[in-house]
Amino acid sequence: MQAPPVRATAIPSFTDALRRVESLLLSGGQRTARRNAWTSVLEDRRRAKDRVEAQRFLERAAAGRS
Repeated sequence: MQAPPVRATAIPSFTDALRRVESLLLSGGQRTARRNAWTSVLEDRRRAKDRVEAQRFLERAAAGRS
């Protein structure tokens, strides 16, 4: 007679449990949060581009004075 197969069930970690609770609580606002985050990323990129352009302009202006 064979012994019944042993099944190991992983105990979810505390982090896994928090992620599940978070997904249940925030599922409705997740789309808005992602949209806001992406808008913020695009705005940061635009500001970085503006800074680079301003820096290049100032360097050219300073080189023209020398």
